[in-house]
Amino acid sequence: MSDHAYSDAERAAVYRAIGERRDMRHFAGGEVAPELLARLLAAAHQAPSVGLMQPWRFIRITRTELRTRIQALVEDERVRTADALNERSDEFMKLKVEGINDCAELWVAALMDNREPHIFGRRTLPEMDLASLACAIQNLWLAARAEGLGMGWVSLFEPQALAELLGMPAGAKPVAVLCLGPVIEFYPAPMLVLENWAEQRPLSEMLYENHWGDRP
Repeated sequence: MSDHAYSDAERAAVYRAIGERRDMRHFAGGEVAPELLARLLAAAHQAPSVGLMQPWRFIRITRTELRTRIQALVEDERVRTADALNERSDEFMKLKVEGINDCAELWVAALMDNREPHIFGRRTLPEMDLASLACAIQNLWLAARAEGLGMGWVSLFEPQALAELLGMPAGAKPVAVLCLGPVIEFYPAPMLVLENWAEQRPLSEMLYENHWGDRP
């Protein structure tokens, strides 16, 4: 074992947080203490980013009226998504897809504006700014789980409509509505598995060796 490895207990805690992280939709209200919220945001801000561009921007939603309007945007997209699902429409409409009105904290994670000058690591893969933001969200998610808080990532919204609602400058783009806060319990498995919407595929199906499709 590497001399740089954590202790057995510390490693177990890291893997536990990864394994028990859930995309939460059910919240218990309450609040998140300011010092705890600061720790979570600091964890997000420590995420890796291509070229150290740190493209993440987080907007805290504290006005009830704004929550209501964001929830309405999500509901509009939920209906459109159901229409696009055709034969699974009714099944989809039964799913709980957000906890916007129930969570203690509501945040919007967005990509910064004026990203074009950042070409380090993005010249051939410009979407690496999005990958960097996703890393920050994952950091926040895992830290929240370790602190006993639930978090849900909501992506059912029209980006331009949400950007206009929040007064974002041209070029900035909202990527996630994040519901954060206390929960009564964590799902024992991903909610979409529990609701028989989808099944998790085994890791072995995702692994190739040397060439695409060649199994190790």
